[in-house]
Amino acid sequence: MGVITWALFIIFLDALLSSAQWAGLLLLKCSSCGGLAGVWAFGLVKWVFLHVLISALADRKHRALPHRFAALLCFIAPVFETGRVLTESPSEQYRGPSLDPIMLLLGAASSSLACLIWEKWLSRDGQMKKENPDTKRLLMRVLTYFKPDTVHLITAFGFLIMGVICDTYIPLYQGNVIDILSGQQLQSGFGYAVGHLVLIYSGSAVFSGMRGGIFMVALARLNKRLKHLLFHNLLKQEVHFFELNNPGRLSSRLHSDVDRMGRTVALNANGAVRSTAKTFLMLRVMLGLSWELTLLTCIEMPLLAIIQSKYISLSKVLKDQTQECHAQNKDLTSQTISGIRTVRSFNAEEEELRRYRVALEELCAIKRRSGIYSAVYLLIRRLVSLGIKIFMLIKARSLISSGQLSIGSLVSFFLYQKPMSVNLREIMYCYGETMSTVGVISKVLSYLDRTPKSKEEGDLAPKTLDGKIVMQNIHFSYPSAPSDKPALKLILLQIHPGKITALVGPSGGGKSSCVSLLKRLYEPQEGQILLDGKPLHCYRKKYFHQKVALVSQNPVLFSGSLRYNIEYGLEKPPLEEKVKEVAEKINAHKFISEMENGYDTDIGECGGKLSEGQKQSLAIIRALLRDPQVIILDEATSKLDVDAENAVLNEVLAHKRTVLIVAHQLRIVEKADHIIFMEDGLVREEGTHQELMNKKGGYFRLKEELFSESS
Repeated sequence: MGVITWALFIIFLDALLSSAQWAGLLLLKCSSCGGLAGVWAFGLVKWVFLHVLISALADRKHRALPHRFAALLCFIAPVFETGRVLTESPSEQYRGPSLDPIMLLLGAASSSLACLIWEKWLSRDGQMKKENPDTKRLLMRVLTYFKPDTVHLITAFGFLIMGVICDTYIPLYQGNVIDILSGQQLQSGFGYAVGHLVLIYSGSAVFSGMRGGIFMVALARLNKRLKHLLFHNLLKQEVHFFELNNPGRLSSRLHSDVDRMGRTVALNANGAVRSTAKTFLMLRVMLGLSWELTLLTCIEMPLLAIIQSKYISLSKVLKDQTQECHAQNKDLTSQTISGIRTVRSFNAEEEELRRYRVALEELCAIKRRSGIYSAVYLLIRRLVSLGIKIFMLIKARSLISSGQLSIGSLVSFFLYQKPMSVNLREIMYCYGETMSTVGVISKVLSYLDRTPKSKEEGDLAPKTLDGKIVMQNIHFSYPSAPSDKPALKLILLQIHPGKITALVGPSGGGKSSCVSLLKRLYEPQEGQILLDGKPLHCYRKKYFHQKVALVSQNPVLFSGSLRYNIEYGLEKPPLEEKVKEVAEKINAHKFISEMENGYDTDIGECGGKLSEGQKQSLAIIRALLRDPQVIILDEATSKLDVDAENAVLNEVLAHKRTVLIVAHQLRIVEKADHIIFMEDGLVREEGTHQELMNKKGGYFRLKEELFSESS
């Protein structure tokens, strides 16, 4: 038999035995036969009978759970009667167990719920099935980030406890006021009771406001720290990390996920502690008002907890799907808007609109399912609450008629009942919300813990640098490319200081890979690159990137002014005279001064207000202001006119710099002191332009393909 079948079978047998006991007591006209000892004896007899029956009928593997349930069902009545004897005054005589059928039904229902809650949530086996063993470790890890806010949290939790105490006694004093209003002594006790009520209300408002404000301050401080730490660690990662993780999703992790993580731990901890404390305090007051009605309430709350737990487990999957859809939609819109020129050029507006419509439909479908689950959950929860309330009204009528409960106490009890349910829902919601964000927390912490897969920087920062570069037996494959298709194969070359070295070759020959390695955007799998005889990773990172500057064909500019982009990355802003001097030397000062605000002109999103040639001029100024010893021009003058191009070359050679040029324009390559011809990741030929032309090798054969006709 299944678990549910066994439970129903045991309840049925217990009901038969209890009914037999009830009928026997009525026939004997004895309500206390055997007293408390008789109740325990009858419970023991029932347990022995059910234990033997289960052992005979059930398999050895499936006996443990029915045995535990039978023991709970048989001994709950003796334990309850013992509690009654201990709480009654010694002068009162024990009258025996209650013969009310409703109490028998409540006993069976309480036992079933208690067993279900224990087996499913509280027992060690249930916890191991339901919870990820890493969940506790992750949550404790997040709590360590609150350490700087310890004083704030202690203060907030102090106000929380005081606010909970005030909230707990508000319904009780309201009931006292109602009892006074229904009595005769209005003058003597009314003002005193109302004064207490006003005092409790005021304390609740003040303490709750202080608690909420301090918690929000602590949460804001936490989010600030986490975002700063995460952004700092992301900036340290290798370039391949950003190729695997697109900017839209990383931005979502940095903002929405960090906010959600902090909100989950801070606000959910606040709500869970507040609701738990209120539940225990209210339960204590409710037991003093009526233990019978409290028992019915305690049956209602686990039922609602079970329903809510099922709802949370279903909605957790939908929440994760919704979060993923939001990230995908954000990434899609970001890509489309940032690449609007490409979209417009290929007339792909309709295709992008179709992709966005499909993404929105997927998101709406998830939200539709979530809405259906929510509606069904609310319906079932309200039906369960309605059924329990009907039982409570029937029981309250008998208690009032017997004088065991006053109208004011009943009103107070009902005023407590709804907050009790609300507290339970909030506890379950906080638990479910915390569990649903474990994946988010794990992802954010994985980014915080991630160490870049590159060599650590050294401490070399010499005052003078010659700029001699040697690439020794470099073998390199991109991390995302197959290992059997390397970009560079045992490259051996030298770049001499004070001279222009040109890298030429067909597309895919390995030129851009050499540039990426020289800027330490990637690390070679074999070999090493030496700068003045020292490996690149031995230099301080800031020093290295200041002394080795790169200007690419399509430089990346940021929103802001011309001056902001020129001074980008410098520790101290250069003198305005120096900026103008460099701009004049490369023929860029004229077009800058003609702009509306000169060097303070806003260039728009990613430099959208500038032409391609102006962007290149701006990037060259930015590089030269760092006074680099090695400068790499990767098609950096392709959009400049001949005069500006010559001015740039003259300026970069003025201080005996090491210059590496990647170009497809013959007029530039011809000026190089040394030309390196690369093809298929190998250095095929080296020499001057005339020497390579005389060899009539690959450089000579591919001349028409390598260089543009305009050159």
